Amino acid sequence: MRKPLKFDPKTLCIDVLFDIVGCVLYGAGIYNFAYSSNFAPGGVSGLSILVNILTSKIPFFHGGISIGLAQILINIPIVIFCFKALGPEFFSRSVKTILISSLIVDHLMPRLWTYQGSPMLAAIFGGVLTGAGLACIYMRDSSTGGSDFVILAIQKKNPHLSIGTVSLAVDGSVIILGGFVYGTVDAALYGLLMTITCSLLVDKIMLGNDSRKLLTIITVNGDAISRRINDEVSRGVTIINGRGAYTGEEKDILLCACSNAQVYKVKRIVYALDEKSFIMVSSVDAAFGEGFKPRDLTP
Repeated sequence: MRKPLKFDPKTLCIDVLFDIVGCVLYGAGIYNFAYSSNFAPGGVSGLSILVNILTSKIPFFHGGISIGLAQILINIPIVIFCFKALGPEFFSRSVKTILISSLIVDHLMPRLWTYQGSPMLAAIFGGVLTGAGLACIYMRDSSTGGSDFVILAIQKKNPHLSIGTVSLAVDGSVIILGGFVYGTVDAALYGLLMTITCSLLVDKIMLGNDSRKLLTIITVNGDAISRRINDEVSRGVTIINGRGAYTGEEKDILLCACSNAQVYKVKRIVYALDEKSFIMVSSVDAAFGEGFKPRDLTP
């Protein structure tokens, strides 16, 4: 039985603030750098640019379907397909972010300055902006929908994969299509450069390289914390009984191996239930077992 959705005005205000900041950065990278420099990055944002370009050639569309509207139209079947995998809470957060993002791309970004210089610089700085924007959005357990839904659905079933790595794999087809629509290999190369830059920055901001993370958590509320980590992050936790050497107080020592993108979520859960808890984050070269890579040795 699913838990009922909780409404907290303070949390909603913080979510909306992160959405606005993230979507402005994301929209600037998409519209003011990529679109204005005649190339499309990966994902639904890039596909929306291509829809705009293609429909603008049809007379009765009068300039084509706008990028923001195209994002909404493309997102509808993807949202329906991924709803079960991602759950109602993530779904509701993401719908809010999708609408904010579409409004910002269509109504705010065209009023701002657009970059008209080197396409290579546009790809690099567009990737930086979109990566920073997506990281802000991911930090509040939301997404811009589209390929993000597909990416996070895949990542939920394969937690050892980083968001950036899966994103690069999913976005490749859109980048190639962009080369055909613009009729030049350069458009595909610039789109690829922007997507790589975005993916690297997302992983970096979300505590990511390709190594895994091991969290050692010392707390007095181990059972509640481990349950929430299991329910909300789908990560296993090992509880060890411990005792403080100075205070003599009984403590729970939790060991939790997780992907890089999940560290932020685990830390937030821990501090929400025990603000005095002690957390150590260690890098692990590799993790084998359920939820991570299969073992590399035969029995």
